[in-house]
Amino acid sequence: MKHRLDRVKEVIKRELSEIIPREIAFKAALVTVQHVDITPDLKQCHVFISAIGTEGEKKAALTALENHRTLLQHSLSKRVVLKYTPQLHFKLDTAIERGTRVIEILDKIGLLDETLQPPPDAKKNEE
Repeated sequence: MKHRLDRVKEVIKRELSEIIPREIAFKAALVTVQHVDITPDLKQCHVFISAIGTEGEKKAALTALENHRTLLQHSLSKRVVLKYTPQLHFKLDTAIERGTRVIEILDKIGLLDETLQPPPDAKKNEE
């Protein structure tokens, strides 16, 4: 059953990645689907999006997605055949910003260069 959920998640992610840019025109933000999480009963789907732009543009993109939710669900139901079309819930994915912040902090304290270089023992093992 778990493998079926993974396949459904990937299909929904792929289809929404194609539907969203075609159906909704965003003013300034670039919006991509990063991750999809679906409940085991396939009735609720959380779509994590990434938006590039200012905070206001990100919130406007999220609002536009929520406003067009029923249209997106309808388009998804035509492309993905499931017993129930899941109800979409859009959330902003901040993983990229968090990752960038961690890299900046590591760079500031000087640990980034140390973590990218192989340990001294690795060279001895290769010889």
